[in-house]
Amino acid sequence: MKYLFIDTCSNCLIISTIINEKIDYFFIDKNNNDTSSKVMKVIKEAVPDIKVIDKIFVVNGPGSFTGIRVGVTIAKTIGYCLNIPIIKLSELEVLATTNTNTKYNVSLIDARRGYVYAGIYDKELNSYLNDQHILLNEIKYPEDYTIVDNYDNIDLIKIIKKHEFDKPINPHDLKPNYLKRTEAEEKLDDQRN
Repeated sequence: MKYLFIDTCSNCLIISTIINEKIDYFFIDKNNNDTSSKVMKVIKEAVPDIKVIDKIFVVNGPGSFTGIRVGVTIAKTIGYCLNIPIIKLSELEVLATTNTNTKYNVSLIDARRGYVYAGIYDKELNSYLNDQHILLNEIKYPEDYTIVDNYDNIDLIKIIKKHEFDKPINPHDLKPNYLKRTEAEEKLDDQRN
């Protein structure tokens, strides 16, 4: 089985191919707001013939609003046009794959103004705290945890194994998981009140 992993949600662009539970291709690069201009080039380098892909794993948030839309749109297009099953993944769960020496990983992504996107996972990637948009100082941490907020040591095989047999999502039903409303929506609500 050959899988394509797409993550455009964070400050890193991550593209990988996995063949029979082994990383075949891995690209990670600091995202300098030019994801949309390079993501297709990287995918083409990873998979010259996209038709050989058996399944797409796409991170659909939370994270950068624009970044999320880029990855979701690419996965939907490829999945729909070539009838390739799509599995959606959480950015916070991807972070939680980081190997640490504690019982729990607390995944954090800065959401500005004192807020974070947070999720807490155990070693088997079971959720202790569901992914949410929360004030940093309101998080209730478990005992024996490590905060993970970078992509240096993520374990894609671990998350692929966990979700490999999840029911695929219809491309038309794949939506970004922002975990909060956009700033434009918030401003519109403020103007109405």
